[in-house]
Parts: sequence; structure tokens; C-alpha cells
Amino acid sequence: QVNLVESGGGLVQAGGSLRLSCAVSGRTLSSGAMAWFRRAPGKERAFVAGITWSSGNTYYTDSVKGRFTISRDNAKNTVDLQMNSLEPEDTALYYCARTTWSIATSNSGIYYAWGQGTQVTVSA
Repeated sequence: QVNLVESGGGLVQAGGSLRLSCAVSGRTLSSGAMAWFRRAPGKERAFVAGITWSSGNTYYTDSVKGRFTISRDNAKNTVDLQMNSLEPEDTALYYCARTTWSIATSNSGIYYAWGQGTQVTVSA
């Protein structure tokens, strides 16, 4: 059983940066993919970024391209999301998720494990 725990959220001013981390326990990862999703107030949960574990290929939603970077650390079994140039629209609860698929798509149905989330709040 895979357990995901997010950390690194907080309150930051617009233009600032935060780094989220997702610790994966219960299984050593060597395949599949990981992703970050977010749920903004009053909105549906949405895909933010994903990474294929073996190849390191990355995927981003258009609104974060050039500002966010997803990475993984094989030795530590963690997935990070570096968020720069944050905007008030980035305010949301951020979740990491795990899929056995080799591509991290925006379809939340392919992910079988989810963390509890970490709150990111960006003030104007």
C-alpha cells in the first residue's frame, strides 16, 4: 500500500515562491508516474503537473508552464513541485497522486493513491 504525504504549503505574497514535497512510503517506486493536482475554492480538482518516474518526462498544465517545475528524487522517494512567480489564482489545496500508468495525464481517474493535501495561499 502506498502512502503519500505532502508538505511545504503556506502563505506567500504574489510573485513569491514555495516548494512542495510529496513523500512516498510503503513502496519503492521504479515505474508509473506521479502528479500534483490542486483544488481552488469553489472549483473542481485540476491537474497541475506530472512526471514519469523512470524517464523523468514532465507534463504541465498551460497556466503553470514556465513558473512551476516538478522533479523526483529516486533515492528519497519524493516528488517536489517548485512554484515560482506565484499568483493569487494559484491559491488552492495541492495534492500529490500516484498512478501505475507511465504517463501522468490530467485524468484523475487513473490515480489510485492520493495524499491529504497541503494548502497554498497567495496574497495579492
